[in-house]
Amino acid sequence: MLNEGGNILKRRRRGTRPLPLFRPTICLNHLCCSPGVNMGDAPPKRENEGDELGQKVKKQKGDPEADPSGNGEECGEENILSGFKTTAVLKDSAREKTIFLHGKLDEQEAVVILQKTPITVVSVAEMFASSKLKLEMRNDIYSTYQLQPPAHLNVLKATVVCPATEKHVKKYQVQESFLVEETGEDYLSITLPYIQEKSFSLQWVFNILEKKAEADRIVYEDPDPDVGFVLLPDFKWDQKQTHDLYLIAIVHQRDLKSIRELTAAHLPLLQNICTKGKEAILKRYGLPASKLRVYFHYQPSYYHLHVHFTALASEAPGSGVERAHLLSDVIQNLRADGGFYRQRSLSFPLRADDGLLAKFQQAGRL
Repeated sequence: MLNEGGNILKRRRRGTRPLPLFRPTICLNHLCCSPGVNMGDAPPKRENEGDELGQKVKKQKGDPEADPSGNGEECGEENILSGFKTTAVLKDSAREKTIFLHGKLDEQEAVVILQKTPITVVSVAEMFASSKLKLEMRNDIYSTYQLQPPAHLNVLKATVVCPATEKHVKKYQVQESFLVEETGEDYLSITLPYIQEKSFSLQWVFNILEKKAEADRIVYEDPDPDVGFVLLPDFKWDQKQTHDLYLIAIVHQRDLKSIRELTAAHLPLLQNICTKGKEAILKRYGLPASKLRVYFHYQPSYYHLHVHFTALASEAPGSGVERAHLLSDVIQNLRADGGFYRQRSLSFPLRADDGLLAKFQQAGRL
């Protein structure tokens, strides 16, 4: 039985954690994160994929040698997670149907994120026709069942971060957050020196821009070095339906870290992303601009300017008022004042273990 949100209802004993109805099929995405960035609920960001374990995973998802069709529909015969040994549950959410696990994989520290994939409308008829149904309770017009669909209709998305650093582990632990108000002066004296000191790796971004990785995932590209960008799906989106659409536009300019560095001189770049990004999404996915949420994060999860394109109907991570800045608002603000984002105070959340939070505390700003 499906509830109003389209989720399978299942009774469980009081005081126990929800468990999968049966052994699911698991498909793998291998992502390596920028080790210095900690932005709460954001999923992992990729870095280098050169380690041996990473290559094994890459063969199983989206690699032409593993899937000649290029659709990534089969995960291959090798299951690298069979050797994963869980040491701790970092976080779980019954509402979002995700669990974050810390453990060992091939003798390396690893984080594994398991997430139930959405139920699609096109699969409902087959699910009803092919599933096993077991009655749990009936009362007047109400009844609940255990519904066991075929394996290919009950897939979990598995994201693997390996080798994982201590920063990765802390990133996915439930922690207290604080709202920081950063002035223009704070950015120059606290935030920018912190970014420069940490030297966060952006090699995975450059790999995309140079077509050394994920070239087959690019939806659209404008190669212009000044106003150009690459548009590709975010790994949070499984690309099976548009109601949770999520794409990222990564600019070709390499000297822009965030909205803090934008001026009126960058308006052609921003307008180009806004116009061509929306046109590309409409052409590929049939979703009009009126159903899109287009925004920046501040602080961003990595310091190379990028824009988020998400479906308005979805509750995308980081789309709240404390972190998201609509692209349309940014364009209007820069038209009114070319130095707007270099002077204005900006607020954003930081988790308790974030190094940037410690810098603000040491400076007496929190």
